[in-house]
Amino acid sequence: MEIEILQLLEGARKARGLTVIIDVFRAFSTACYAFGNGIQRIYPVGDLEIAYKMKEQNPEFILVGERFEQKPEGFDFGNSPSQLLESDLTSKIMVHTTSSGTQGIANATGANEILTGSFVNAGAIVNYIREQNPEKVSLVCMGYSCQYPTDEDTLLAVYIKNELEGVANDFQAMVEQLRTGDGARFFAPEKQDWAPVADFDLCLSLNRFNFVLKVEKDNGMNYLKKIESQK
Repeated sequence: MEIEILQLLEGARKARGLTVIIDVFRAFSTACYAFGNGIQRIYPVGDLEIAYKMKEQNPEFILVGERFEQKPEGFDFGNSPSQLLESDLTSKIMVHTTSSGTQGIANATGANEILTGSFVNAGAIVNYIREQNPEKVSLVCMGYSCQYPTDEDTLLAVYIKNELEGVANDFQAMVEQLRTGDGARFFAPEKQDWAPVADFDLCLSLNRFNFVLKVEKDNGMNYLKKIESQK
């Protein structure tokens, strides 16, 4: 199994084989919490206007996402796990657009199959990759607004690669690195309205969910399908 760690939109475009699009803070952590709280289906879209159009055509859909971390006008929720935990999402359909993670899905056109990546379901991702045993694995770190790499995404890529290769991980050391580094913004008082401290802990709740989110297509539209891990 060849495992490659790639970065940003260029990495998504280069991705081949079984591809994991990684966005820890917060897109694909948020997506897992949405499914955990009852969401039926998620449509990840890269374009904000597509999200608005889908809502216009389907008023019952809920809009979730961000641009530069903040909730776009007219959206039901920001890109925040803690916001979703407070709402009953049973059987609802969600349109999800973000500055990083959903952009990666839209650009990974050369991948054989696509999973989303976060620490909250890292173990299920590793088990799925082992079961599929592909020749090529691409771990794509989407970074901050696809502008520059971030520690949390790169650390998850390293974590997954290590697990697949039988190398020990020190997850707690990763958490402490993020607490004082790229995750420090979650502790800034002026950012609590859109980047609350609760999201830091929720996004780093290792293996909280025992499922992967796989990108499928329906009438040309990408959607996320929850697949329960067999282990």
